[in-house]
Amino acid sequence: MLEQIDLSKESAKVEYKQEMADLKVKLGTLQREIRAKNIPVIIVFEGWDAAGKGTLINRLLLSLDPRGFKVNPINPPTTDEEFRPFLWRFWTKTPANGQIAIFDRSWYGRVQVERVDKLVPKKTWQRAYAEITSFERQLADSGAVIVKLFLHISPKEQKKRFKKLAANKATAWKVTKDDWRHHRQHKKYLAAIEEMLAKTSTEFAPWTIVEAHDRRFATLKVFKTVCAALETKLNSASAENTAVIKSVPVNVDNVASSMLETVDLSKTLEREAYKEELKVCQKRLHDLEHEIYARRIPVVVAYEGWDAAGKGGNIKRLVQGMDPRGYEVIPIAAPNDIEKAHHYLWRFWQVLPKAGHIAILDRTWYGRVMVERIEGYCTATEWQRAYREINEFEEQLTNFGAVLFKFWLQIDKDEQLRRFEERKKNPHKLWKITDEDWRNREKWDEYNRAVNEMLVRTSTAAAPWTIVESNSKLFARIKVLKTVIERLEAVV
Repeated sequence: MLEQIDLSKESAKVEYKQEMADLKVKLGTLQREIRAKNIPVIIVFEGWDAAGKGTLINRLLLSLDPRGFKVNPINPPTTDEEFRPFLWRFWTKTPANGQIAIFDRSWYGRVQVERVDKLVPKKTWQRAYAEITSFERQLADSGAVIVKLFLHISPKEQKKRFKKLAANKATAWKVTKDDWRHHRQHKKYLAAIEEMLAKTSTEFAPWTIVEAHDRRFATLKVFKTVCAALETKLNSASAENTAVIKSVPVNVDNVASSMLETVDLSKTLEREAYKEELKVCQKRLHDLEHEIYARRIPVVVAYEGWDAAGKGGNIKRLVQGMDPRGYEVIPIAAPNDIEKAHHYLWRFWQVLPKAGHIAILDRTWYGRVMVERIEGYCTATEWQRAYREINEFEEQLTNFGAVLFKFWLQIDKDEQLRRFEERKKNPHKLWKITDEDWRNREKWDEYNRAVNEMLVRTSTAAAPWTIVESNSKLFARIKVLKTVIERLEAVV
C-alpha cells in the first residue's frame, strides 16, 4: 500500500499561507469546543525516521491553547516501564476529558521497532494487535477522539535528510547508528508497517497516511485531518445530546441465578484449628512473597463481596506475615473528580504493581457492573460494555505474566444484618457502618442478580473467580490464604 502512495504532492507557498491562516483559527476554535464538551482527544504521530514528526507537532501546537494539551515523546521503555504490562505507560498518559494528548511515537513501537529488532518474542508482538485494538476501542467507546497519522517518505528521501542533518554540527546528534541501521532494514520495516496499518486501521481509530516529502503539503493535511476528526465528533456529540436514549433491561435470570445460592455457607472452622492453619499459611506466604520477587512475577489480589463480608479482616490476615516493602493494599472508594475525567479503568491502570510486587485491592474495577450499574452512575450501554472491557483488561494482565486472584466474599442476608447490628452496638466498630450500607442492603436482590451476572461473564480460565464462603470469617480467611498459596506455588 505505501509503495503506491504519490509522494510528489506539493502545496504552493501562496496557497499554503491562505489555507493555513483559516485552519489555525479553526483548530483553536475546535479546541475550545471540545474542552467545553469534555471530549478527550488523542493524536498519534508515527512515521519513518526524519519524516518530520517534530516539525509537524510543533506547527500544530502553535495553534492550540497550551493549557489544553500535553505532548508525550515516547522513547524505549525504562526498566520501571518494562516491569509493567505493555500498555501501562500509555494508559497512564491518556488525557482527561476536554484535554488533548499528542504522542510522538506511541504503542505502535511494539509492532515496529520491537518486532523488527526482535526486542520481544514473536508471540508478544503478534498479540499486541489485539491489545492495541481493544485499548483504542475502549477509549473511543468512552467518547475519545483518536487521530492516527503516519508520515510517509521514500527511503531515498530519508537518506537525503539523514545526510543533511549529519552534515550540520547542531543537528548531527539527531542521526544515530540505529537510524542508519533501520534505514538499511527498510524492506523489513515496510512489511511490518504495512501489516500494522492493515490490522489496526479501524472505524473508531483509522490511520491517515500523510505524504511528507513536501512540508507544506504535509502540514495542511495534518491540520485538515485533525480538524475534520474534531468536527465529526462535535457533530455526533450534539446529535447524541438531542437523541432520546432508551435503556433496555437485560434479563439475567437465566444466566446463572443460582450460582451464589448454591454456595454452602455452613462451612466453618474451629478457632484452634484456625490458629494452627493460619500460622502455617502465613509462614508459607512469607516465603512465596520473596520467591515471586526473585522471579519478577507481578501479583494482583482483588477483593469484592457484600458489605460486612469481612474483606478488611481477610486482607489483614493475608498480609500479616509479609514484608510490607513487597506489597501494597489499595482501598478503592468512589472516584474523585480527576478519576471521573478519565476512562473508568484509568485509575486501576495507575495502581498496577511492578513485576515482583503484590497489589491487594479492597474493591476493584467491578464497581462498574455492580454499584455503578445499580445506582445509575453509568448508562446501561456503559456497564453492559464493561464485561468485555474488564475481560480484555484482565487478559492483558495475565498475558504479561501477572497472577490475578479474584475473591468474592459471600455471606447471606441474615448474617449481614447480624454484623450490621453488632457494629451499631460496638463504639469501636460504629465507623464501619454507614447510611449507604443500609441503603445497599435494601437493594439486596438487585445486587444479587448483578453479582451473579458478573461472576458468569468475567470468570475466565486465566482469571477465575473464587467464591469464598464467609459466614464463618475464620473459614474464609484460611480459604483465601490457601488459594493464594496454591496458585503461587504453581508458578514459582
